[in-house]
Amino acid sequence: MAAALIGAAMLALAGLATPAFADDPHAMHMQHSHGGEATAIGEPGNDANATRTVDVDMRDTMRFSPATLTVKRGDTVRFVVTNNGKIRHELTLGTTASLAEHAKMMQQMPGMTHAEPNAVTVDPGQKKTLVWHFTQAGTVDFACLEPGHFEAGMKGVINVR
Repeated sequence: MAAALIGAAMLALAGLATPAFADDPHAMHMQHSHGGEATAIGEPGNDANATRTVDVDMRDTMRFSPATLTVKRGDTVRFVVTNNGKIRHELTLGTTASLAEHAKMMQQMPGMTHAEPNAVTVDPGQKKTLVWHFTQAGTVDFACLEPGHFEAGMKGVINVR
């Protein structure tokens, strides 16, 4: 437990909100602020306003399908994310830098899951929906931040035109 509290303090110093611990003291549930990043990647969308639905497949090959998407600035996209693998995966939207930094943190805290509007954690055989409003032209990256998955290449890019 002391190690978890030290880890929580380190996360707070890194600008992340204080984690809430689940019933299982080893399962950490994190929420953190994206600050300026939220503006760069867009904002949570309202499902009723979705202009497009994209089915995203995740498998144990450490790849997303599709791994590259193009959307229009202003689109609200409903991502239907299905885990067709045998291990847990997730899809997290962010910038290249924030995803790489978060992947390092996940290496140190296996079992951590996310409860942010820009991420879904999906157990094997399950499906979850993430709705996102793309407010600016540019690039939004996405990745699986389960330990080792990002490093194995489980990432993709959304081009916002």
